[in-house]
Amino acid sequence: MSISVNGIEITDADIEQELVHHAEAPNPVKAATEALVLRQALLQATQQAGLIAHNANEEDAIIERLLAQEVKAPTPTEEECRRYYSNHPARFRSGDLVEASHILFQVTDKVPLDALRQKAQEILARVLDDPAAFEQCARDYSNCPSGDSGGNLGQLTRGQTVPEFERAIFALAAGEIADRLVETRFGLHIVRVARKVEGAQLPFELVQTSIARFLTDYAKTKATRQYLEILVGQMDIQGVELSYAATPLVQ
Repeated sequence: MSISVNGIEITDADIEQELVHHAEAPNPVKAATEALVLRQALLQATQQAGLIAHNANEEDAIIERLLAQEVKAPTPTEEECRRYYSNHPARFRSGDLVEASHILFQVTDKVPLDALRQKAQEILARVLDDPAAFEQCARDYSNCPSGDSGGNLGQLTRGQTVPEFERAIFALAAGEIADRLVETRFGLHIVRVARKVEGAQLPFELVQTSIARFLTDYAKTKATRQYLEILVGQMDIQGVELSYAATPLVQ
């Protein structure tokens, strides 16, 4: 069955052209297809709203105008900002530093994920039982160039790694190995912290503006998701089931 939105077809050539924007997705073809469906739905909604793109170069701007018109996000109050600050103190620290190592089991199409996870669990159990074996296991099994140096990533501060990895390393004490695998888009990690230097808590007044911006963006993303879910529900979409409608797909 061909893929279409209210009778407007999305071709294989369209999907192939879109793929470049979704190379890192778990399923690039599915991600590209969903992106094109949502974009077509938005373009049709712009026409229904009287917002006309006269050529392809104007489409992104017209979609942004539609979303600005249809999606409203409340401005967070100071009380809401203070509550977020109090509930997430680790996010508002300066100078925290860890010296970390890891063993990476990279997820690829060539190795079944279950088999990769089983092997990673085996090595995790080994290094938890014998921490002195960590560096040699990194040399033998890690798919990261750091494996050549025993998995050593050097000194890391907040913001230098992906969020999942950052949460794991800053939650560990000096000399501790995480007792479970850490999963990121790069694969499965066994993580160890050799040294840790505590920083200082930033005052609320210094981060209030950034908190307000974050909460506004979060509220806008949530409202956009709701709008898109309603929008696609009103359209006749054939040939694909959308698994999400999280963000406007404007390149």
